[in-house]
Amino acid sequence: MSNITDEDQRILAYLRDSVSAGESYFRSKHIAKALGLSSKQVGARLPYLDEKTDEVEIEKWGRSRSTTWKVTLS
Repeated sequence: MSNITDEDQRILAYLRDSVSAGESYFRSKHIAKALGLSSKQVGARLPYLDEKTDEVEIEKWGRSRSTTWKVTLS
């Protein structure tokens, strides 16, 4: 997991905790609000994190008004 920033670690921790609690689908704006980031920051990081970490699998699931992400633990 090289080049994982503190921001990335916060996003990963949020996703791990949420998936462990039973959630599977996320919107960038909800993650952003919980972490004090912008939805654009989160949305840009999720595909990168999917490639760079083995902790979670992140899949672009649907796009209506905003992108929904399906997240599962690896």
